Parts: sequence; C-alpha cells; structure tokens
Amino acid sequence: MIGVEGLVRRFGSTVAVKGITFNVNDGEIYGLLGPNGSGKSTTMKILAGIIPPSGGRVVVNGIDVSRDPLRVKEVVGYVPETPLLYESLTPVEFFNFVGSVRGIPREELGERVETLVRAFGIERYLGETIGGLSFGTKQKISLISAMLHDPQVLILDEAMNGLDPKSARILRELLLGFKEEGKSIVFSTHVLALAETICDRVGVIYNGEIIAEGTVDELKEFAHEESLEDVFLKLTESQEEVAAIVGALREAF
Repeated sequence: MIGVEGLVRRFGSTVAVKGITFNVNDGEIYGLLGPNGSGKSTTMKILAGIIPPSGGRVVVNGIDVSRDPLRVKEVVGYVPETPLLYESLTPVEFFNFVGSVRGIPREELGERVETLVRAFGIERYLGETIGGLSFGTKQKISLISAMLHDPQVLILDEAMNGLDPKSARILRELLLGFKEEGKSIVFSTHVLALAETICDRVGVIYNGEIIAEGTVDELKEFAHEESLEDVFLKLTESQEEVAAIVGALREAF
C-alpha cells in the first residue's frame, strides 16, 4: 500500500508539488495523470525513493520514504519517463548487474531474465551494447530490470512510451497479473484510453495539485463528459485551448 499525505516538493523558489494527498491500495492500479510540468514525474520519483520530499509524509509498503529511502528502493520497481541505463553494457551485463545489486540468486535471476526477455522479444539484442539500441528496446530493458526482484510496488512513469502494440499488450497483461497478486501499481500515461481500461482509480494532477480523484466513471459523472480524454481536457482547462488551436489549423490548411 502507498499512503501520501500533504506531499510538498520544492526546487528552490518553485513549488512543484503543493500538498497533495492520495493512497493506493494493495491490488490496485492507480493512474496518476497530468500534463507536462504538472508535478506528476516529481511525485513518482518521491514514491520510488529517488528524491526526498520537502514536506508531508509518504509511506510505501509500510516504509517512510523520508526516513528510509534505501529500504523503499528494495520493495519498489521503478521505470522513469526516460530510460536510465548503463549504455556501455549489454542487456545481459546490465541484468546481471541489477541482479547482483538486488541480491537475486543467480539461478532465479536467470529464469526471470529468460522469461521476461522472451515476453518482450529482445533475445537478439542481448549481446549488443545498450547505447546502440532503439528507444523502444531500451524501454523494454528498463521494464525488465524493474521487475527482476519481484517488487511489491511498481511505479511506472510513461512506461508505454516507445513500445510496439504487442509489447504494450504484454505489459498491460503483466500489470493486471501483478494486481491479482496484491501488488500496488502507480501508472502514468498520456494514452488516456489505456488508463481508462486499466486503472481502478485515477488522480488528475495539475499545477502541483490533485484536482480530481476517483474511478473513471466517477470522474466522467463529475465532469459531465463521456470519455476520460474529455474529462482530462476539461479539468486541466485545455478544452477551449485545443478547440482554438484546431480551428486555427483548419483555417491555415
């Protein structure tokens, strides 16, 4: 379970996250949705123990992030918006490195790597240097490395970026399987149709604040809209701006 209460994060004089509160239950996929610059990625980095909060309290799987960020990293699998990998290594070398850091027994590590590599179809890239691989393949490596230690909590920031349709479907099914095992998942995506089908609840973050939260159906009813995309645009005050831009483009072309 994840509990966030009054979370604040400052960068100098800029307040990126402004006292947000939400929770993610065991066996739940929580969608954290927001436009670029809303504080979404900052929040997810705090949940993963990557950066400390400036205020408030965050508890992940019973561990206070401020007091013990190292223990938080032990129970969390985190995929950042842009893959952060050792690009001079091959995927095999990188997985072995992650396994050694995580303390995964060699035989167990080999089995998990084999299963996930086959699932995401990257067998032919295992001996190549990561730096020369495509963005999509790097994203798959990032996803695999986040799952190797069988984490209790998954923090996935735009994890679908760069994935082909087959791999995106496989990741979706994996997440639903993790949910059935009682894991907590925080999932952000700009593909709102995907969030609509996979998330149990959604929090919309805008200008560093949670402006709406609930199931997709609850948000649709609240905003009086038919789709999550329209809900999102309405709540983030983007509907009129989008309409004006589309109108200008039609006139220009």
